[in-house]
Formats: sequence, C-alpha cells, structure tokens
Amino acid sequence: MSDETAINRPKKGRREAARRATESTILTAAESVFAEAGFGGATMQLIADVAGLPKANLHYYFATKEELYRSVVNRIFLIWLRAADAMDEAAGPAEGIGAYIDAKMEISRHHPNGSKVWASEVMHGAPVIQDYLETTLTEWTRGRVAVIERWIAEGKMAPVNPEHLLYMLWATTQHYADFGHQIETLNGGKPLDDAQWEAAKASVKEIILRGIGVAI
Repeated sequence: MSDETAINRPKKGRREAARRATESTILTAAESVFAEAGFGGATMQLIADVAGLPKANLHYYFATKEELYRSVVNRIFLIWLRAADAMDEAAGPAEGIGAYIDAKMEISRHHPNGSKVWASEVMHGAPVIQDYLETTLTEWTRGRVAVIERWIAEGKMAPVNPEHLLYMLWATTQHYADFGHQIETLNGGKPLDDAQWEAAKASVKEIILRGIGVAI
C-alpha cells in the first residue's frame, strides 16, 4: 500500500462517517415531520429546518420528497424485520415470540415517529408504499407463518390462526408508539419510565403467550 493510499483511507472513512451522520439526522427529522404533517403536509423546507440544514443539503441526499419518505418508511420497516430474527432460530414460541415482543416494544419506545408514519400511510391505503406491502411484507409474513405453523405441529402452542396472531402482535406492540399520547395521558401526563416499560413488556408477553397455550 502506498503512502498516499494510507493517508487517503482515513480521510475517506471520516467523510463516510460524516455522510452517514448527516443522513441519519435528515431521516430522524423527516420521521418527525411526516409523523406530524403526513406526506401531503410535509415539505422539504420544513424537514430541512427541523434537521438544521440548508434545503440544498436535503436534495443532495434525497432528490425528492417521495424518495425521502420511502427511505423513512424503509428504515422503520428494516428495524421491524430485524426484530423478528429471534423467531427464526428460537426453540419455541416462549423464546421466539417473547423476544419478538420485547424487540417490538423497544422499537415503539425509541422509534415512535417511524411507527406513526407507517400507520398513517397504511390507513390512507398505502398510496406510496403499496409495493412494500405486496412484496417484502407479504414474503416476511409467509416466513413467520411457517415458523408458527411448525411450532403448532410440534405441539408447542395452541392451534391458532398464525396470521391473526401476527396482527395481534403488531397491533399490541405498535400501540405504544401510535397511541403514545393516550398512554401518557392515562399515566398522569408522563411518559412511561424504565420500570413501567419493563412491566408493560412482561404483561404483554404473559397475556399473549398464555393465550396461545405457552407456559411461561
């Protein structure tokens, strides 16, 4: 390796790290704006203002509002997909579904705006991300259905409808993001603290796992 290559490599690494940091800042700001204003009400200027960046910087990273919106949706969707990895290699539903609930609840806690953007999009008929639903989500769901059906066949859980179990898991865990204001109001106007989040996760796991005949 030449001296010039050795000198340039750290510079390239720093530039790439700076690029990733700026992109993350933009996506986080966009999540907040899209969650509040929806796709139609959001503007690139407003997102730039929230991100604390010139509007030209946004267009450097994302040419159009739709491209940025799809990137926001893709980010939360990929986070959700990774949360289900525990199901694929788990010995049974207690471990797999339990870990999935834990992960999804943590996502609702730390990425509430991404969840709200997804919910709003789907409630409006998914005009921008219908292709996600028909391809990636459909494929993912089939894979998790197969896992649940295997556990049922092995006698590890009650013979419930796998699709409806998944819908229940999504609805319950994402409620803590999509209806966070309602939960805070019922919690005396305060967000759930660490102990309350742990108690919520434990309660959701107990209710769902016992409901499908799994000893915990």
